Amino acid sequence: MARMPIVAGNWKMHKTIAEARDLVNALKPQVADATGVEVVVCPPYTALAAVREAVAGSQIALGAQDVFWKEKGAYTSQVAPGMLTDAGCRYVIIGHSESRGRFGVPEPEMTEALLRWFGETDESVNRKTKAALAAGLIPIVCVGETLDERRAGQADAVIAGQVERGLAGLSAAQVAGMVIAYEPVWAIGTGETCDTPEANRICGVIRSVVARVFGAEAAEAVRIQYGGSVKPGNARELFSQPEIDGGLVGGAALEADSFAQIVKAAL
Repeated sequence: MARMPIVAGNWKMHKTIAEARDLVNALKPQVADATGVEVVVCPPYTALAAVREAVAGSQIALGAQDVFWKEKGAYTSQVAPGMLTDAGCRYVIIGHSESRGRFGVPEPEMTEALLRWFGETDESVNRKTKAALAAGLIPIVCVGETLDERRAGQADAVIAGQVERGLAGLSAAQVAGMVIAYEPVWAIGTGETCDTPEANRICGVIRSVVARVFGAEAAEAVRIQYGGSVKPGNARELFSQPEIDGGLVGGAALEADSFAQIVKAAL
């Protein structure tokens, strides 16, 4: 089965509405001919409406950076799945390491209280994933190990557990249609990149867990991205690996030229 590669830009807490619009308008002509790869941009909530208008008529899909699992209620600051579909979103990132409170290099001001406040769990990832699917969104579920876990030889077990718990209760068909992003925590925003053979191996581990839990057909269909300091200089090598179906891109997605180069590397 040929899997369509997918390259998604996670803008994190960057770009005003005007900046977001400018970025998309600069990006559109550069990826207009990239028909063999799915392109997604995930701006902050405040820019969703502007980016929706900017990507209209293009091949660029809109995604959000998080979602809550309730459709409505007294949940101050949270955004419901239906609100995202109403805003034009097709994709949503769930369980990013920065949401889980798993940071590669914590900033000095990241106190223990702040880490606990933002700490996503596998259970909340599971709830959000189910809610996103029920609303017609395609989840991009992130998994990945910390540097301490890798040094202790626990990377495979940690990631397998995140996949099993995060996707628990889903059907094989639901898993087949979603995206999983392998993001080693120690490579997020650090400039470090998992070496290509190891990134491919871990993505293969993820696929083997999906095969064991949901069956071979779902494992063959599910798209698995690599994320973690993906840049124009390393994207082609990463995307050429048989288990890697594109990338979840952070800093390099904030400039049209660099993100376009990464998109084209997936062709």
